Formats: sequence, structure tokens, C-alpha cells
Amino acid sequence: MSSSKLFIITVLSLLLWTCGDNPNGKKSNFSLRTDAKNNTIALGETVKLSIENPKNKTVNSITYQLNDKPIDENFTASDLPLGIHTLTAKVAYDNTTEETSTNLTILNNEAPVIYSYKIINEYPHDITSYTQGLEFHNGFLYESTGQYGESKLRKVKHDTGEVLKSINIGNQFFGEGLTIMNDKLYQLTWKENIGFVYNAETLEKTGSFNYGKSKEGWGLCNDGKVIYKSDGTNKIWKLNPETLAEEDYIQIYTNAGKIESLNELEYINGKIYANIYQRNGVLIINPENGAVEGVIDFSPLQKLVKQHPELDVLNGIAYNPTTNTIFVTGKDWDKLFEVEVFVK
Repeated sequence: MSSSKLFIITVLSLLLWTCGDNPNGKKSNFSLRTDAKNNTIALGETVKLSIENPKNKTVNSITYQLNDKPIDENFTASDLPLGIHTLTAKVAYDNTTEETSTNLTILNNEAPVIYSYKIINEYPHDITSYTQGLEFHNGFLYESTGQYGESKLRKVKHDTGEVLKSINIGNQFFGEGLTIMNDKLYQLTWKENIGFVYNAETLEKTGSFNYGKSKEGWGLCNDGKVIYKSDGTNKIWKLNPETLAEEDYIQIYTNAGKIESLNELEYINGKIYANIYQRNGVLIINPENGAVEGVIDFSPLQKLVKQHPELDVLNGIAYNPTTNTIFVTGKDWDKLFEVEVFVK
């Protein structure tokens, strides 16, 4: 079996299905039902909604909503974010109105495209660096590393591995992903519920921010207007760049189900590239709806680095706009790979 097929099978093994139920857990005289198997449909498909009325109440009217927006009883999933949505029926009867709800899961309508890659260059990488975040800025490579007592933030010359600036973030913190926007560097911590803000040039700490509903910090990237944050689940949160508040999120799905353990992120030409934790591969995600549009299997790279007891998985994606190439490395890898990605 080829490594690409093995990787896809591994990804599919992470997928989870969500069955319909009443999200509010309240008893109702009615039940909202769909004609979709497991209350799951794909983009572009139509689902028929109906009400079960076991007590034979005299119903005057029924209105349906998806996420509080009115829809018809024959609803087509078009131009919607993927993932779990709340369907609600408002039933009017006997001079009263009652609500009943269930979940509807929307999948992508196409399977991910399989990408391959070509190694262009190999550069030295600190073998003791437990890479968590990686990003180019003004020609230099910035790296956030993890592990308690060892977490750092560094500015590096990517071609030589020379460390130009380095700071320890504190023994009580486990460093995670980073991103740079408007000359500010943002770095996450893992379970400490706090992120740090730095001057990107000097690495001087200028502020901090707390997380919202996301329980952990994993990866960061930005599109110049929005900061995207992963938390180890299938969600990618959208942060306001001024307040750093979590204002919204997308749910990451393929045509078969959701993808968990999203880790390091990089925004490249309108798409989010995301590592899956403990998998040597990268997803290409549509930031508008959360659809996994592509998959890159980088697992052969791990065999090209020095094998040692602390060697861990691929983690770290950086895009160099000057060369239009992608740089990848891993936790405690001794090499940084410059690659060109293409459709297989």
C-alpha cells in the first residue's frame, strides 16, 4: 500500500459521525425529523423536514429555522459552513407555540484532492527544537517551540539555522503556535489559557490575551484581516486582530466526516494549511466553509532526518512568498525542508 493511500485511510479513521437529537434536551410534544440518514447531508443536497405529532395535537402552523434563520421544509444546503447546525421547528397549536430542535451535519460534496511534493532544498534545523509554530516575516524565519522549561521564541536565518534572537517564555508555559500580523507577533501557550504579543523585530513582549471558549492553544495563522486559531479539536477559531476575542469559528470536514486534532496552521494563497497532530500530513482547508480541499502526505520526510530517541512527528509549516515555496520541519528534526507542492 502506498504511503499516500495509508495516510488517507488514517485520516478517514479520525472521522466521526454525528446523529440527530434534541440539542436542548427538553421534552416536547413534537419531534423534528429529517429524511437524511444520521441527519447528515452534503453541500448541494436537499433535506425534507417534518414533525412527529404522537399526541395528535391540532397544529395551526409550523415554521422551520436553521441557526435561527427561516428555511423551507424542503431545505437545500448551499453556500453554508460545514459541520453541525441547529434545526428548529416552531409549532403553533392550541393558542400556544412550542419549539423542538435537532442537529443537522453538513459535509463537503467532494473528496479531498491528493497532493504530492518535491524537495527543493534541505537546511539545518536545531535537533533540540520541539517545533510548534513556524512563519516567515521579512525574509527571516520565526519559530515557537514547546515543552515545559524549554519553550522559546526565536528569530532564525533559515538557510544556515543561525539563531539571531531567542527568548525563553517561562518554565510555567508550554509554547505553541505563532503568527505575525502588522509587525506584531502572536504566540500561544498550550493549557495555560494565555497568548503573548511581541514586537516582531525585537521580540519584546508588549501584551497578552486570554482565550475564550477554546480550551487550549495549538496553532495560529492569519490572512491579513483575521487571526485563525486551532485548539486541538475540529474547530478553527476566528480572532479579532484588535481585541483578540474569539468571534466565530469554522468546523473542519471532508466529504466523509470531521477532522480532529488540528495543530499548526499556515495561511497560503487563500487557504489554511493545517497539521494533524500525530500525523505526518497536512490538510488544505477552505477558510470560508471549513472544507478539506486537499491532503499532502509528508510522511516520507521523517525518514530523511536523523533518527534519535526524541524524534517526533512533522510539525511546522511556513510559506515564503519570495520563493513561493513551503518550508516544513518536525519536532526535534535536524532538517528544514523547502518543498514545492503540486496535484498528484
